[in-house]
Amino acid sequence: MIKPATFTFLKDVAKNNNREWFQENKARHDEARSNVLEFVGELITGLSKIDKTVSADLDPKTCVMRIYRDVRFSLNKTPYKNNFGAGISQQGKNFNGPGYYLHIHPEESFVAGGCWMPEAEMLKAIRQEIDYSGNDFRDIVTAPDFKKYFGEPDQEYKLKTMPKGYSADHPDIEYLKLKSFTFTHSLDPKELSRPDAAKTVLAGFEKLHPFMIFLRNAIS
Repeated sequence: MIKPATFTFLKDVAKNNNREWFQENKARHDEARSNVLEFVGELITGLSKIDKTVSADLDPKTCVMRIYRDVRFSLNKTPYKNNFGAGISQQGKNFNGPGYYLHIHPEESFVAGGCWMPEAEMLKAIRQEIDYSGNDFRDIVTAPDFKKYFGEPDQEYKLKTMPKGYSADHPDIEYLKLKSFTFTHSLDPKELSRPDAAKTVLAGFEKLHPFMIFLRNAIS
């Protein structure tokens, strides 16, 4: 579970996003990060039983993202994130392809997964697989349990025009317009502070698993 002190630290970072405050509270950050690493370790153990591409020996340190922001190309120059994030795949957080994600935030936590902004060839392959196997794709993403939990795919950066090679009357054109193939489910942060928090997150990851298989088959 995520300890209340971890959420309190994230709230305080949001209010005091400067290096001086952070250095004075570095011990609190380290304790919060240790809590997240321990929790992600639980998730890895559970996910390895659901998705055999994820090793039970995967080091949580390869999955949990640093709190330091890359401000080089951002107008927002605050140095620290106000969340912890964890990406889980065969390669931990540095995956190029399908992966699972947990976002830990005092107000906007969520589970997610899929391929976020895949490179051109991968994007082409996923669209092609949806074109060839539309029934299989729809069976996954419109299954009642999946649909109730995740709703529609994330719409970020969706094309306004038709992707090259596909017509407006294609039965899956709204899926083919996507540039990211991801789904997200919001969590009440209180859910992450309960003793069964790992079970809650893993339930979301398990629902994602058939979608992940489809994506892997598309790009293999």
